[in-house]
Amino acid sequence: MNVIGMARPVRSLLSLIAVAAMASSACSGGEAAAEKTPAPPAGGARGGRGGGGGDVPVTVAAVTQKSVPVVIEGIGTVIAASTVSVRAQITGELTSVNFKEGEDVEKGQVLVTLDKRPLEASLHQTEATLQRDEAQLANAKSVASRYADLQQRGIATREQSETARTQAAALEATVAADKAAIESARVQLDYATIAAPIAGRTGLLQVHPGNLVRANDTTPIITINKITPVYVSFAIPEGQLSDLKRYMARGRLAIVATLPSEAESESTGEITFIDNAVDVTTGTIKVKGTFPNTDHRLWPGQYVNVRVTLTSEPRAVVVPTAAVQTGQQGPYVFVVKPDKTVEVRPVTVARASGSESVLAAGAIVGETVVTDGQIRLVPGSRVSIKQQ
Repeated sequence: MNVIGMARPVRSLLSLIAVAAMASSACSGGEAAAEKTPAPPAGGARGGRGGGGGDVPVTVAAVTQKSVPVVIEGIGTVIAASTVSVRAQITGELTSVNFKEGEDVEKGQVLVTLDKRPLEASLHQTEATLQRDEAQLANAKSVASRYADLQQRGIATREQSETARTQAAALEATVAADKAAIESARVQLDYATIAAPIAGRTGLLQVHPGNLVRANDTTPIITINKITPVYVSFAIPEGQLSDLKRYMARGRLAIVATLPSEAESESTGEITFIDNAVDVTTGTIKVKGTFPNTDHRLWPGQYVNVRVTLTSEPRAVVVPTAAVQTGQQGPYVFVVKPDKTVEVRPVTVARASGSESVLAAGAIVGETVVTDGQIRLVPGSRVSIKQQ
């Protein structure tokens, strides 16, 4: 046997086995290295100190200090100063209407009239009855006077004299009843002419001429709203009641009402009423303001935005409300540092005033805060400021 010839194949086989082992070791080492190397963070576009992802474009605003009003805001309802539903007090046919729907009327102005003929006839009848009874009374008094004279002369008895006086007294009562009946008939006749009990704006006419109206019918003939002045009723949280009362004690407290569709037009009034109890179901209390409403801008039933200015805070620290974010630990802002990186700063918001927020703590006047683009920021991100 050729030993040298057999050794060559064995050496070749060992070489192949060694190469395979080295390849397997190399693959295992590569996978281990890959597992140890952290993957780049998702959203590599986020900026960061040394992140190499580029600057995050943001808009910014300065933390300022200025005078800011302390206000109470809410949604109110316009209420007519007085509302009267005009109804008939007698039954009769509606004969005429002396106004136009939706026009202003004065107190005492005749609105509608009912058929007066039955009432006039009843009045005439009671007047005639009165005349008859007055004639009978005059005769009874004369008879009583004669019997009194005859009794003194001994010709008539006392019983006859007293009977004559009783008949005269009964007729006096009858005449008094007739006079009362005449007054009642005149009142009924006056009810046939219906006048405006207040000055105001008329609504929709519910009953037209030719229809029969009944006394105290459930459907009014017309409804009149007094709209100069008007009231605006709104509710405030009970926590604001003490502030409202304190500033009302110092003097007149103005209230401004604006229509949602006419935000640029304002109506100014005065707080005139605070309810005597807090609504326990909502934790609010009713407040009412009086508005002159000479321009008729406010209309009963409308919803309006109301604003009551209590006082003014002269040195309030203010940031745009858009700069304030809300996290698990509460509100915060992104503050831009001189090196164009940002830090997260917790803040305490005292209140919102329009598009701005008043801060009680957390920001320093003159600092720069991010107002747009916060969604792409993390602490330490580098930013580029966009021109607004």
